[in-house]
Amino acid sequence: MKMDLAIRNGFLFDGTGNPAVKADMGIADGRIVRIGRIDGTEAERTLDASGLAVCPGFVDMHNHGDNGILAFPSADSHIMQGVTTSVTGNCGESMAPLDDGTIELARRYVAPFVPPCEAVDWSWRTSGEYMRAVAAVGTAQNLAFLVGQGTIRIAAKGFASSRASAAEMAHMKALLREALADGCFGLSSGLIYPPGSFTGTEELLELAGELAPAGALYATHLRNEGNYLAESVEEALELGRRWNVPVQLSHHKALGRPNWGKVRHTLRMMEEARAEGIDVCCDAYPYTAASTTVTSLLPPFALEGGVEETLRRLREPEARRRMAEEIRRKGCQWENWIADAGLENIVLSECSLRPEVEGKTLREIVGTHAAGADPLDGLFDFLAEVRCLAKMVIFAIDEEDMKAVLAHPLSCIASDAWVSAPSAGGRPHPRGYGTFPRFLRRYVLDGKLMTLQEGIRKITSMPAFRLGLQDRGLLREGFRADVTLFDPYRICDHATFTDPHRFPEGIPWVIVNGAVVVEEGRLTGRRPGMILRRA
Repeated sequence: MKMDLAIRNGFLFDGTGNPAVKADMGIADGRIVRIGRIDGTEAERTLDASGLAVCPGFVDMHNHGDNGILAFPSADSHIMQGVTTSVTGNCGESMAPLDDGTIELARRYVAPFVPPCEAVDWSWRTSGEYMRAVAAVGTAQNLAFLVGQGTIRIAAKGFASSRASAAEMAHMKALLREALADGCFGLSSGLIYPPGSFTGTEELLELAGELAPAGALYATHLRNEGNYLAESVEEALELGRRWNVPVQLSHHKALGRPNWGKVRHTLRMMEEARAEGIDVCCDAYPYTAASTTVTSLLPPFALEGGVEETLRRLREPEARRRMAEEIRRKGCQWENWIADAGLENIVLSECSLRPEVEGKTLREIVGTHAAGADPLDGLFDFLAEVRCLAKMVIFAIDEEDMKAVLAHPLSCIASDAWVSAPSAGGRPHPRGYGTFPRFLRRYVLDGKLMTLQEGIRKITSMPAFRLGLQDRGLLREGFRADVTLFDPYRICDHATFTDPHRFPEGIPWVIVNGAVVVEEGRLTGRRPGMILRRA
């Protein structure tokens, strides 16, 4: 049988952490069929990879591609980085399940992240139906779905802050079981975001018990990544301890200058937990800034009832007074971005109703917007004006902390980004276009935090095996042909905070399921991606 594609003369990094070997690789019917010497006449097409690193396609362990994949099915920003598989539905927020009674609450909550276009018709209700909707459109990359605990809670009880009743708990468990049966790889939580932030530890633990029979993953945006970082890590470890399920600490970091250095302690906590028998790992992105929606600037009580209720409170003097009081209170247990970072270190990245403020700090926006002297009054006015339809970038992470997490044996690399394309506009976090080439260039090849083969392992086999994928993440005969080729001398990111919609350099070829999706540095427009389902 003649092979479809032969990749010849490249330096093969198999993804295990082994050094590269110079070898050829043959692909047929979407799988790797030979690694070794291949004659130029044995394949329909031959690709000369001289001087290039040939490795498994990159696996992004944590992103939010599900929010925009129907609008951007070519996944331009991820594919051009060499990312062939994305793990989506993170931070407690997924596109399903939806309930007819609360669907508007769910839609309004994710509105800042979902492109406003006719491609998103919200006709699905279950995770399986959403997967089929994406498959019908097609995608350039493979997608693996988590189901969001916050989304499940909205479907069961809206944005009420009360503890779930027995009936509501039973409903949430049934929704989780259905999502796992549909092929979701596990449960994600976003415990700084409502309604996840309304969920007590015992309620969370009870729901997570449904993961154990399936051996599914629990991935968590911790309840607090600042003042109460260690306590929040312990909460996640307790879930793994009680149910013996894998625990993934999402985008691990310590936010705010007073908390810098705490990751040394939390990394030790993870090491000790593994010695105890808890299967815990983490992921991280190679930037010193985070990004999220502007609603997370407000204290939890302000978000009860959904975004429309938040907008009402933003106009009520007594509610505004209480919001300002809680933001200024020292030692608060919720994630207080303003206290941790300061208005001067928070930048509006995307704001469709006021695009002229994109790229400005909250301090600058409030300074021109506030009628009175209190900057928080100006902030509340602004949030009400833009109806909370905006995203922000927060500069609050220490470079040395970040490097410590990136280099740790228990971490893999993730973008925490939304799928995008240059046509999307706005000034999103540059991690959407640059995470993986930046990691390889700045922290592996130049910074030498680890060897190149170990860096490649952190973006290929480690996340793939963490997810439980049995035929991806390695260059091995019989495995799916997800392959990324890059030039170690040229690979680098070009996306910046002021000019984020820029593709990286030095990744000339990307192959998904045996089909070329990036050819000589240009998108081909092909959509060979698959919806991956938990075995």
